[in-house]
Amino acid sequence: MGNYHQSGFSPDFHIPYGTQQASQESSAGTYFGSMTMPPVKYQKGDTVMGRWPGSALFYEVKVLGFDVKSKLYTVIYKDGTELELKEQDIRSASGFQTRSRSRSRSQSPGRRRSRSRSPARTTRRSSSRTAAAVAAAAITDSAPSARKDIKLKDTLEVRLSPLQQTKAAENSSNNKHEKKEENNTASKVNEKIEAKADAEPEKNQGRYNLRRRKDDGDGKPEVQEEKEVKVAAPAPAATPSTPLDFGGKIGAYFWLLFLPAWVLFVILQVNLEDPSLANFPPPLPPLEAFWDPQALGFVILWLLFQVLLYILPVGKLSEGMPLRSGERLKYRTNGFFAIVVSALAVAAAVHQGVDLTYVHSRFLQLATATFIISVLLSIYLYIRSRYAAPEQLALGGNSGNVVYDFFKGHELNPRIKSFDLKFFCEMRPGLIGWCLINFAMALAEMKQQGLDAPSYSMILVNLFQLLYVVDGLWNEEAILTTMDLMHDGFGFMLAFGDLVWVPFTYTLQAYYLVSHPNPLSLPAVAAILLLKFVGFYIFRKSNSEKNAFRRNPSDPKLSHLKTIPTATGKSLLVSGWWGVVRHPNYLGDLIMALAWSLPCGFSHLLPWYYMIYFVILLVHRDSRDMSECRRKYGSAWDEYCRTVRYRIIPRVY
Repeated sequence: MGNYHQSGFSPDFHIPYGTQQASQESSAGTYFGSMTMPPVKYQKGDTVMGRWPGSALFYEVKVLGFDVKSKLYTVIYKDGTELELKEQDIRSASGFQTRSRSRSRSQSPGRRRSRSRSPARTTRRSSSRTAAAVAAAAITDSAPSARKDIKLKDTLEVRLSPLQQTKAAENSSNNKHEKKEENNTASKVNEKIEAKADAEPEKNQGRYNLRRRKDDGDGKPEVQEEKEVKVAAPAPAATPSTPLDFGGKIGAYFWLLFLPAWVLFVILQVNLEDPSLANFPPPLPPLEAFWDPQALGFVILWLLFQVLLYILPVGKLSEGMPLRSGERLKYRTNGFFAIVVSALAVAAAVHQGVDLTYVHSRFLQLATATFIISVLLSIYLYIRSRYAAPEQLALGGNSGNVVYDFFKGHELNPRIKSFDLKFFCEMRPGLIGWCLINFAMALAEMKQQGLDAPSYSMILVNLFQLLYVVDGLWNEEAILTTMDLMHDGFGFMLAFGDLVWVPFTYTLQAYYLVSHPNPLSLPAVAAILLLKFVGFYIFRKSNSEKNAFRRNPSDPKLSHLKTIPTATGKSLLVSGWWGVVRHPNYLGDLIMALAWSLPCGFSHLLPWYYMIYFVILLVHRDSRDMSECRRKYGSAWDEYCRTVRYRIIPRVY
């Protein structure tokens, strides 16, 4: 649903670069910085070679910091894994390069091949052929005795990332081990060598403290026969997943039942003469009142019309953010064109005598039809996700539990050729349908109340929410940096939110005013208008600043902004709007939500539902942001929180 507009069922305009969800909300951009460190051997930001726990393999890492008390270095590997290593498990990168070059000159290809053979070659030919394809593991300078015991004086020490290691292992199966062994072969040893190389450090110096790892492994390797060959693989082959949210697996069952029930409750409640929340449960109409084939046809026709506008070769082709594979998908961002054409089509239909008050009189049946379509779409999305490649799955919807993954969304960017299902549903049928329903409610108010023009309250609600949607579609490209697009899979949560929750609950103020008018004086109208535009100004300026920084942090127009560098290569904004509070766009959104509810008066709590819901939503989204950003940015996020103290609303002294 409209993640752009910050008010969808799962809306978040602000996504962290290490997560929208969060956020993630720090407005991170691609910029490196440096910070001072105590006088230790390796400084923060140094690129060195770090040993992988439980093995004799060294990989290129970046130093993040040094703890004086524990005397441990915090480092980050190229796959994003953060570990704490002892000083003896870190080597200078230049030393590895020099050693590799000198030894490669002293050994001929034939000599290297003969030394890479193990006794297992006579009994396990295929295993030894694989071993010959990969260089022996690095033997550290601090273990000369181990080198002597294992009789491998000429082993290569190479610079290697986990991704390169995997590729090298694949190449070895094709007998491509004789090409540029110094540069692109992975380190590989049998378990006996690993046990000897690791025995002394593991016995005397304790276990490693893992901040975050992507493969738990088995800790220390077991000592087995020398013929056993083992490939170290820090990066797991399976698609990883993130911690479960929304109450986990049990929560998924709850939300699948609660969300449709809540939509039904508010629709039935607002129809009552006295829509008090004390009237629970509201009287239920007969079952046949929920279903109308004509309403289903109307919804299908609306969806097909929006699909047609989306696929027309009109508007800009925008690039999304890089995926885990490095790919950047293209999106047709012609939402403003779509709402203009939709408005013209609706005006033409009204001019031809089409009675749009049908939307008000069949509101329950339209909601039921849309709910059925959202469920069918969710089932289709989950079935197709079972055949998707691992890199196409969403980390948050990869729990292995069918119900949770169905609810959260298993596939990240489901597409039918170039037609992106998630992007289309986020910004088109629900958002534009929201404006259509509001307009129909204004016509219904005039008809039911016998007015020549809509009331001031109805006009304010229509204008405020129309401005919100038009602004979102005009800046449609901004949604490509949000949590929904970057991190959340497309499943029931977003399908139901985009197609049902947005158009049938965000229109509650206009629906309420049809039967419960609230006259406003001109001074009251002026005050509400002022409040709305203050909120809109904060919302638009803060989001524009964030999106510009994410897309191009080196833009000269942003040179005045202060940032905190992180180990991921991105930076956190701590000035401008993002230096006032951590979520200035949330603050603007809350002020606008207040302006939407005020025209309905204070007679009932029901038209204030959106304001109450939105506060709960933002608090939950903020907690997701905090958790994701702390995991992603570590100590840099703690410094950011100390710098920008207030989370949504600044404290006034």
